[in-house]
Amino acid sequence: MDAEKLKHFRSLLLNQLRQNTEQVRTDQAAALELYDDGVKDSVDLSVQDLNKEIALRLGERSSKEVADIDQALLRIDEGSYGICARCSQPIDERRLEAVPTARYDAACQAIIESQNGEDDLPTL
Repeated sequence: MDAEKLKHFRSLLLNQLRQNTEQVRTDQAAALELYDDGVKDSVDLSVQDLNKEIALRLGERSSKEVADIDQALLRIDEGSYGICARCSQPIDERRLEAVPTARYDAACQAIIESQNGEDDLPTL
């Protein structure tokens, strides 16, 4: 991948990093605010616990996204960005535009997801 394209993807990743870092801070602050708001009713406590759980999970998700972005930036520095970590083939640039943190090309990603059962539809 040429230097101009790498610069473009680095810029996309840094923008995502700023957004996700701010989201992590916001989610953590929201979760901390929920710990003691003077609520005493058992129903309110249940709702409060649910809200805490949601805020913490959102924070975990944002933290994982920050880690994925950091890894992608490291791959740019190492010269392996845009190369599938499974088959060593180039990752299509359209995929990188959609998912700048992609480690795998679309075919390998599909295989990995099917092996992990991530493509199964929930049963009703």
